[in-house]
Amino acid sequence: MSEISKQDIQTLVKLQEAESEIVRLTKVLDKVEKEKQKIGLQIKAFETALEKNKQELLASENGCRGIEAEIQLIDDRIIKSNEKLRMVKTNKEYQLLLREVDDNKKRKDMLETELIESMEQKEKLALLVEERETEFQLLNDKIKAEQSEIDKKTSDDKELLNEYLEQQAEIGKNLSPSLMTRFAKISKMNNGLAVTTVKNEVCMGCFMNIPPQMYIDVQRGKSLISCPQCSRILYFENS
Repeated sequence: MSEISKQDIQTLVKLQEAESEIVRLTKVLDKVEKEKQKIGLQIKAFETALEKNKQELLASENGCRGIEAEIQLIDDRIIKSNEKLRMVKTNKEYQLLLREVDDNKKRKDMLETELIESMEQKEKLALLVEERETEFQLLNDKIKAEQSEIDKKTSDDKELLNEYLEQQAEIGKNLSPSLMTRFAKISKMNNGLAVTTVKNEVCMGCFMNIPPQMYIDVQRGKSLISCPQCSRILYFENS
């Protein structure tokens, strides 16, 4: 217990008022920031899924082009083989060319079936990408509007927080460095509440009883008294 003036106690109370608002506003802004990060992750996840769909569509388009190119190559081979058929002189050469033409036609038929299936898959993917892009744009616009509204609402809180921080610093100039250090330490220990009232021998910070003599000393307001349970600085407020 150390000697202290009533003016110091009043200053500590004012300091606590600023501290309480700083803690409250900081929590509000932290919550908002976490919400913004959550929203950001949602849009990022959607964007990643959309990019995956686009890559699948690109692969499907490349696959279709590859099949079309092979079909064209086989058509060229068939044409060349048919031209050679008119020029062969032996039955053996003729049969070999016929087999080559037949094999190429079978391969072409298989590729054309594959191309139809690939084209159908490509169309499905193209439709999916189109739908997802529309959804993404709507979601992105919605999120931007929400974030803009959040920023608008928190702008006043940020400004108010800065005002309380400045106010706290100004109030602190009227207290000794040791008392400010003690205040900061107790505040950190008790989630921002370093100074609290005492009523009917009860600390209003932890709601535990304090000794009767200590309650009397707090009422006198001539000493710096801390709650024996929570270490908060106690003061008496006349009703």
